[in-house]
Amino acid sequence: MEPSEETEPITGPLHRRRFLKFLLNFSIVSTLAMVVTPILGFLVPPKSTGTAAGGKILVGTTADIPIGQGKVVAMGSKPVIVLDTAAGIKAYSAICTHLGCIVAWDPTANVIHCPCHDGRFSPASGAVLAGPPPAPLPPVKVELDGDKIYLVSG
Repeated sequence: MEPSEETEPITGPLHRRRFLKFLLNFSIVSTLAMVVTPILGFLVPPKSTGTAAGGKILVGTTADIPIGQGKVVAMGSKPVIVLDTAAGIKAYSAICTHLGCIVAWDPTANVIHCPCHDGRFSPASGAVLAGPPPAPLPPVKVELDGDKIYLVSG
């Protein structure tokens, strides 16, 4: 009487049925891992390296942003638009208050412009000039130390 595959010792040769069971189990486990990993990555927030505790962030010098110009910089994980206006250096959140698009400086129209729905904001106050944004851009505190421009959080 020949021993069946069910009674063979585990240390025996690898037969086709055992190999196929192993391959099937491996496929199921790897498929589940590929499905669960992105879900967990979405549900578990990443560690924030933001400036929640407050502090100063160097964004450049006055030579980097000439009068009448602006640029978007990172302040922790949030974008901020820094402008050099005739009234001095101004900074606002670069997240549009309409749908969260990133705004940019439009030097030809001399306004902060949201490209998503043509929202326009005042460089002097961040107030809405045109378009669908429901609120002005929140201001960000700016400090000058000589010719260095710092954004202050917290």
